[in-house]
Amino acid sequence: MSTRALLHVSAFSLSQVNSQRLFSVEYAVKLLKKLADDGNFKLGKVVHALLVVSSHASEDHTIQNNCLINLYSRCGQLAVARRVFDRLSQRNVASWSILMAGYLHNGYAWEVTKLFKDMISVDKIFPNEYVLSTVLSSCSSGRLLHEGRQCHALVLKSGLMFHQYVKNALLSLYTMSSDMEGVLETLKSVPGLDIITYNSVLKGFLDHGYTSEALDVFSRMLADGSAGDSVSYVNIFGLCARLKDLKLGKQVHCRMLKSGLQLDVFLSSAIVDMYGKCGEISGARYIFDSYPNHNVVSWTAILAANFQNECFEEALKLFLRMEFQDVVPNEYTFAVLLNSCAGLSALGCGKTLHARVEKRGHGAFVVVGNALINMYFRSGHIEAARALFSNMISRDTVTWNMIISGFSHHGLGEEALDVFQHMLAVEEQPNYVTFVGVLLACGHLGRIEEGFYYLQHLMRDIGLEPGLEHYTCVVGLLGKAGKLDEAENFMRSTPITWDVVAWRTLLNACNVHRNYDLGKRVAEHLLQLNPNDVGTYILLSNMHAKVKRWDGVAKIRKLLRERNIKKEPGLSWTEIRNETHVFVSDDTQHPETAQIHEKVRKLLADIKPLGYVPDTTSVLHDVEQEQQEGYLSYHSEKLAVAYALMKTPSQAPIHVIKNLRICDDCHSALKLISKVTMRMIVVRDVNRFHSFQDGSCSCADYW
Repeated sequence: MSTRALLHVSAFSLSQVNSQRLFSVEYAVKLLKKLADDGNFKLGKVVHALLVVSSHASEDHTIQNNCLINLYSRCGQLAVARRVFDRLSQRNVASWSILMAGYLHNGYAWEVTKLFKDMISVDKIFPNEYVLSTVLSSCSSGRLLHEGRQCHALVLKSGLMFHQYVKNALLSLYTMSSDMEGVLETLKSVPGLDIITYNSVLKGFLDHGYTSEALDVFSRMLADGSAGDSVSYVNIFGLCARLKDLKLGKQVHCRMLKSGLQLDVFLSSAIVDMYGKCGEISGARYIFDSYPNHNVVSWTAILAANFQNECFEEALKLFLRMEFQDVVPNEYTFAVLLNSCAGLSALGCGKTLHARVEKRGHGAFVVVGNALINMYFRSGHIEAARALFSNMISRDTVTWNMIISGFSHHGLGEEALDVFQHMLAVEEQPNYVTFVGVLLACGHLGRIEEGFYYLQHLMRDIGLEPGLEHYTCVVGLLGKAGKLDEAENFMRSTPITWDVVAWRTLLNACNVHRNYDLGKRVAEHLLQLNPNDVGTYILLSNMHAKVKRWDGVAKIRKLLRERNIKKEPGLSWTEIRNETHVFVSDDTQHPETAQIHEKVRKLLADIKPLGYVPDTTSVLHDVEQEQQEGYLSYHSEKLAVAYALMKTPSQAPIHVIKNLRICDDCHSALKLISKVTMRMIVVRDVNRFHSFQDGSCSCADYW
């Protein structure tokens, strides 16, 4: 029977002579429960009035009044519920429990703890499992850890520790309060958790970085006979992704398949994310293609997997498929796409996405703003990135890191450190990544003492332990200043396992400062770490050439041939009217090759009066000088710059991407070309950005 039908019968019974018999307490209780479930405050008041008129509303009818308290509480009328409660001549544990639950569900966690104290001290009523779970839940939602621990002590005293509601509430309390030690202690003392609790604990451990404990909980869940549900596996795949543990991920995937658990869109997305973050893009694509019903979450997961594995073009192609299927992108989708554009330095595509972001109203999301800043910085458009940062309504630590790192990679050390000081002034907490950008900025500016202050004092004052990336920045800082012995001593004395990047940083400093003896030792050590690292061979060869040790150059080239180590072909590309033009050295495939080569020859002729002399130290030395200069003339970056100069307006900056380190000769030439053409030329090579303007470079000839 519907609520209105019940009420109609009640109203009819009131008009009868024997209304006391027809409108019974049992009937009123049933009706009030139904109205509470429906949240029907309006009809609830009518029933209450009927009870009053029919003389059934008495402070002695505890069960009936408990139902009234429940009705008013669930309808958000706590003041009315409290008046009914206060007028009760006799209150039982249910009366207290119902009112507490009402306060909890309406967001008054602190009031629940006050009621709990009154129940024990005033009415001398000992709590049952429902009261305890309600109080613990209120402590959880109100972050009242101290009160929650007091209640935990009472739970232990009551012997109700093993009740499912109480166990769940205790674990939720410690999880929500970030007290993972409390979670661990509770887990040790209470067996037999249900799947909901297991999932809650799993997520809590993952959210707080307790990865090994999360694995233990998952193992315990399986040992308890629970097969796990979709939520369990979403959590554990998230753990595998965080650890980048492909082997574990495959084991969990196999376990899931054996359990017979059916894929849903969230589970398939979690598996795609796991394979993507573990570097198995083929596995991610297989799972994605095998599940037919995709939404924006699953599409964003596969886009992110491609981005994380540097398959930037594939991510953008998949987005076209996503749009063809009429799936509307969200802010996370746009963030992945913009970061993919950043990886390609595809400014045209990035600008198109930026326009769509603004049109859809996603520009206010911090994750999108961060991706836009990254895209513009990686495309060499510093002012656009700066303007975005200035106009952002809200920022997070990633935002600050993006702008500091962006300025640092462009050689704008002063700007990077100014932003860092601003970050401290607004009390935004720096993190591990922040100080990588800060130390890099100190390196560009040659501020050795300031760099060591940040490393040895400020980081530790904040509670951060320096890592390999920070120490590598210090090696670069000392190396750029020409303090090569100090840099080597720093590496030898610092108790850390140095990687190839760190040693190559020192080798590069030896190359720039022409310290052949130290460079040779460092290179030999590098080749022990990685005998197939072509970059080390090239740097060592360049060092030999700079000090005119041609026998050393010949030896390196012979080693490369004997070990079948091939140098990656040099490529440079530039984007003109949203079309990317790719060049290789001595390129003859471009349809405008003749015009491009002629432009290069003219540019080189224009800069010779300014002192340009081709630097032939990094080309083959078994050919004539004229032929060596010919090789240099048509290096890929020169061709790309020449083409961009031909095709862009006279005041527009030139943007070129190079897949390898820019060679010494091209670097010298582009400085002078920027002067004679009065154009800014921005080249992003494998190491950093070079902003050439008016005859100088932002790297100060150190790269």
